[in-house]
Amino acid sequence: MNRLDIIKAVAKVLSTKGEAARAVETTFETIRMALNNNEKVVISNFGTFRVKARGPRQGRNPKTGETVTVPPRKGIRFKASRNLLS
Repeated sequence: MNRLDIIKAVAKVLSTKGEAARAVETTFETIRMALNNNEKVVISNFGTFRVKARGPRQGRNPKTGETVTVPPRKGIRFKASRNLLS
């Protein structure tokens, strides 16, 4: 399932496909903004999104075999709700 499939499913409930697209885009944008602010996003009966910081580490260039330092970065973690898994 992709974004367009979600919009089509929401459009069945709302009056127009445009309203559905706006609702889905607004939902995703709100989640994105919260994660950019390092906030945890909890959606009841679905799951929790959170930002996790990764520290720097040593990596290897697969082409040359040279050791390189991978800089610190942030990643998104998702933990599914028990209700989602059952």
